[in-house]
Amino acid sequence: MNLTPAMQNFILHWGEMGSRWGVNRSVAQIHALLHIAPDPMTAEEICETLDLARSNVSNGLKELQAWKLVKSSRQLGDRRDHFTSVRDMFDLVDTVIQGRREREFAPTLAALKEVEKEAAEDGTPEVVKSRMAETLSVMQMFDDWYTDFSRLPRSVHLAVLKLGSKLTRFLPKG
Repeated sequence: MNLTPAMQNFILHWGEMGSRWGVNRSVAQIHALLHIAPDPMTAEEICETLDLARSNVSNGLKELQAWKLVKSSRQLGDRRDHFTSVRDMFDLVDTVIQGRREREFAPTLAALKEVEKEAAEDGTPEVVKSRMAETLSVMQMFDDWYTDFSRLPRSVHLAVLKLGSKLTRFLPKG
């Protein structure tokens, strides 16, 4: 695949953002390439296009598949796997948010619940227990909101997104 300057910049920026999000730069660049590629690509094509080592691409593809951001498929007459990114942007964003919730947010909630139980019995000062409880309460509120909202149909999600800042006109000021 020949990359135009705009395609190169997209891939480079996605890689840069990936490193800021805690994702290996090469993994993010592989994802960016697959996201904009018009057709599924083999690992060899990815290596050649991004000038990455085969082992780097293989590991990156495994990581992206584990995150459910990339899928593999087979083509008749070809023994190689062909890879593609989740094509629908709404599904892509939802997959990222759900994955981050499972890997980062949910374990933090579980840890905070355990810490709260421990603090109730180990002599932790009340002011500290209060701060821990507030942290858990607010995080739980966000998680409950996300869980409830994520169950709604896409049409509702889109309607809420389209409302955007217009919604603030109906809310109390201050």
